[in-house]
Amino acid sequence: MKKLGLLPKLVIGIALGIVIGAVSNSVGTEIPVRLLATYNGIFSQFLNFVIPLIIIGFIVPGIADLGTGAGKTLASTAGIAYVSTVCAGTLAFLTATFVFPMILTDGSAFANVFDNPEHTTLPGYFTVEMPAIMGVMSALILAFVMGLGIAVVKGEGLKKVFDEFQSIISKVISTIIIPLLPIHVMGIFCNLTYAGTVVTIMSTFAKVFVIVIILHCVMIVLQYLIGGALSGKNPFVCIKNMLPAYATAIGTQSSAATIPVTNAQTKLNGVSAEIADFVVPLCATIHLSGSTITLTCCSMAIMMMSGMTCGFGTMFPFILMLGVTMVAAPGVPGGAVMAALGLLESMLGFSEVQLSLMIALYLAQDSFGTACNVTGDGAIALIVDALFGKKQKA
Repeated sequence: MKKLGLLPKLVIGIALGIVIGAVSNSVGTEIPVRLLATYNGIFSQFLNFVIPLIIIGFIVPGIADLGTGAGKTLASTAGIAYVSTVCAGTLAFLTATFVFPMILTDGSAFANVFDNPEHTTLPGYFTVEMPAIMGVMSALILAFVMGLGIAVVKGEGLKKVFDEFQSIISKVISTIIIPLLPIHVMGIFCNLTYAGTVVTIMSTFAKVFVIVIILHCVMIVLQYLIGGALSGKNPFVCIKNMLPAYATAIGTQSSAATIPVTNAQTKLNGVSAEIADFVVPLCATIHLSGSTITLTCCSMAIMMMSGMTCGFGTMFPFILMLGVTMVAAPGVPGGAVMAALGLLESMLGFSEVQLSLMIALYLAQDSFGTACNVTGDGAIALIVDALFGKKQKA
């Protein structure tokens, strides 16, 4: 099992959950379902405790790093990456608004499952309360204040403390949360199967995933149309050259791990070495347009199925904050959704069940979101090279 990637483990977890839930339902026993529900309750409590720490641990160093950098190239790259991320989220919102009502099941069928899970799914035998040290919004505000403050006063000592804190939280995510997620997902689908709603949910989200992949492709084309127009290069030839990076990202599920391939293919598109060596590693951290598309679509699907409102006034502020929070996404599989949990809870009002399902849905397509991210990094490098490359060489 250790040699398997996260996605195969999730697939196995979902399959086992469905089998255990179906067998438990058929033989009339609640014990396996409630045991997994007990595990899920404890895991959810721990996740709620860690969310503010994730926000502080990754946003503070992320903002401090951007703030301490010098030059117009850094500011422009960060600005372009942010605009790209927000545009990706807006594209996802507009598509979901018009398409999802035609393909999603009526929200009333799932309102009780998501909003009142105790009425339809089995509870655990017990839970262990793990209250967070602060609320999500308090953590966000503290992270922004500390990150900007460190950048302004050039607090190297404090920056080092938060860098080490980031390493600790990253270890917690990569060695505790991510490895235990397949069991958590197994418990979710076991309970949903026992409640008799899993088939409809899975068939519904299969349609959502198709829309998400299409939007990834559309966003990549739009990015390279802009990059090609500014650089004078054929956008479709550039996309073709980036396919090795796309394929590598599907395998690694990590923008950071794909940097060498992304960098090489970006240079193949004619981007200067100076710009590519700077932009690609930076965008691997701050540019997550594919992840934003997935997070926006999946969150809206869950909200619609829950009978919640997800209009522009609700979703656009979420997308704007998501663009900032993606800077904090740790470079591990599933890192983007981990960084976004606080926003899902505080801005969209997601319950524990909704957050858990959001994690499962996001991780099921994480490879494709990462592939969209790294391919888009090449387009941003084209744009930055067109704007600043010649000036730097001169």
